[in-house]
Amino acid sequence: MKISFLLHNAYGIGGTITTTFNLAQALAERHEVEIVSVLRHRGRPNLTLDPRVSLRPLVDLRRDKEHPSHLRPARVFPRAEYRYEQYSELTDERIGECLATTDADVVIGTRPGLNVHLALQAPRHVVRVGQEHLTLDNHPPRLRTALRRAYRRLDVLTTVTEADAAAYRRKMRLPGVRVAALPNSVPDPVLPASDGTAKVVVAAGRLVPVKRYDLLIEAFAVVAAEHPDWQLRIYGKGEEHDRLRALIAELRLWNNVFLMGPAAPMEAEWVKGSIGAAASNFEPFGMTIVEAMRCGLPVVSTDCPYGPGEIIEDGVDGRLVPVGDREALGAALLEVVRDDELRRRMGRAALENARRFAPEPVVGQAERLFTEAVSARRAGRPVAPERARVGRVLISQGFAARDAAFGAAGSALRIVRRQQG
Repeated sequence: MKISFLLHNAYGIGGTITTTFNLAQALAERHEVEIVSVLRHRGRPNLTLDPRVSLRPLVDLRRDKEHPSHLRPARVFPRAEYRYEQYSELTDERIGECLATTDADVVIGTRPGLNVHLALQAPRHVVRVGQEHLTLDNHPPRLRTALRRAYRRLDVLTTVTEADAAAYRRKMRLPGVRVAALPNSVPDPVLPASDGTAKVVVAAGRLVPVKRYDLLIEAFAVVAAEHPDWQLRIYGKGEEHDRLRALIAELRLWNNVFLMGPAAPMEAEWVKGSIGAAASNFEPFGMTIVEAMRCGLPVVSTDCPYGPGEIIEDGVDGRLVPVGDREALGAALLEVVRDDELRRRMGRAALENARRFAPEPVVGQAERLFTEAVSARRAGRPVAPERARVGRVLISQGFAARDAAFGAAGSALRIVRRQQG
């Protein structure tokens, strides 16, 4: 079948772009795949795209920035969506024309505003798949209202965690829409896994407030005090850089904590460490956690909404600690640093347990979803006949209760929208 992804800007850097490229590349093994980038601002993508995946932009900002239609506000793209100011009458027109003329069997939207376009404008013969890369509770009420109206016309809605899928089933009530969790995948490593002997803790991601690198640095101070030969290496760039550097100086951790800057690919840096770390207040999924585990690192992480608890098995392949608890984070790091055998055992478990996020099983899930939806569409059957049963199973597993507990936290953490790629 032909599969088309509708992406905000394939030429930038961000988690959604990375996961879209990964999934597109894996699907291209057996299908015709294209990525349609609404915006383009440079000649080549920052990330490497498999040559089997075609890429075409709709609005090239290098020449269309002053186009009269681009200076007028969008009417289809929802006003409450974070990226609204980057959309326009011109993007409305180009997206609408693209969807009206597509020859794809399946079109996949990759952010809420694009999912609205897809739901409202794709022809009926196309299977419409909306992807959620944040969470329902992260969206402001006005956007949730717009999504509730539009999403009823989707065929499939995927979330990156079971907790968020349960939230969509319970709160949005989308009859006929199949809501399914489809985690992000991480490509198979090409380097030998870490052997757990390096005295290095590794963290990676954008240096932004929600990632709480300040908390991680403060927690690592207790590790450095007891084990001064251990290092913390933080990879990434962002607005928090100068503040974090000042904190390192204040805590006199010059010889232990290093801001390494961005690195791509990160695999070569993960395997130089023995422990991965994450201290976020909020993680819709936790891509860096999976990356670290796929390189053989146990990960010490805050148990924040929504992803870490669905990736890490506490005490088996890593440790989970309460959000914002510096003492608990420091104690968990110390536990894994002190015990060489525990660290190596957890690393082996991480390597094994993270295989479920390899391209093959994730793409297999995606293919089944898309194939079943295409077959149902062609046969005139509803795409989600088992939605109620699946929802009951998930509730019985406790995901609904977990989501309810996270709801209040999610409303206070909407700042993460500023960090979405």
